[in-house]
Amino acid sequence: MTPITDLTTLRDALRAFCAARDWHRFHTPKNLVMALSVEAAELVEHFQWATPEESLALAPEKRAEVADEIADVLIYLTELADVLGIDPIDAARAKIVKNAAKYPPPL
Repeated sequence: MTPITDLTTLRDALRAFCAARDWHRFHTPKNLVMALSVEAAELVEHFQWATPEESLALAPEKRAEVADEIADVLIYLTELADVLGIDPIDAARAKIVKNAAKYPPPL
């Protein structure tokens, strides 16, 4: 397997993983965004009742669990962007430009 070092190789690895399991037929935008929402909620659960200080100082086991949830979110987001033909880096770049115009730094 090619090392996953960027979004392109991640996308390609996910395509191969899904193809090997014949999952593409299930990976519609509707299903992927629903799965993404669930995984994001699972990520929220790890911080729900934490103080700001606790959220910044995760124990190693908790940090590993959070890393798994972040991976799930990234995987579903990458698959959703792929299915819709959206380059997430281009989309993020364009959004940063929009946000900079909408929220200029204070004078």
